[in-house]
Amino acid sequence: DVQLQASGGGLVQAGGSLRLSCAASGFTFDEYYIGWFRQAPGKEREGISCIRRSAGSTYYADSVKGRFTISSDNAKNTVYLQMNRLKPEDTAVYYCAAAWYQHIMFSSPWYEGQPYDYWGQGTQVTVSS
Repeated sequence: DVQLQASGGGLVQAGGSLRLSCAASGFTFDEYYIGWFRQAPGKEREGISCIRRSAGSTYYADSVKGRFTISSDNAKNTVYLQMNRLKPEDTAVYYCAAAWYQHIMFSSPWYEGQPYDYWGQGTQVTVSS
């Protein structure tokens, strides 16, 4: 069975840091892009970062560029999202998702939810001011 397990959320003060983890199993890790999305109450889901380590590709939304870093440990089939200089507007439920590489290459951009085949449960990130 395919599983994506997101963890690492919590409550942090503005300016602080958190590291989210997404542990994947049940599919060939190298053939998938792993993306991070977030959704705040009353707002649309936002694609914030994506990685396909086997292709040396990383992507960031402008809203997090320079503050968040995505990385991958292929030996552990785990993707991390290091979040620094957190702001109250980063408060949201964060989800990881996996898209077969051709869905990103030939279908929809990484920041849209449509090309993603599998989704994990969310982890709450709350940034207090």
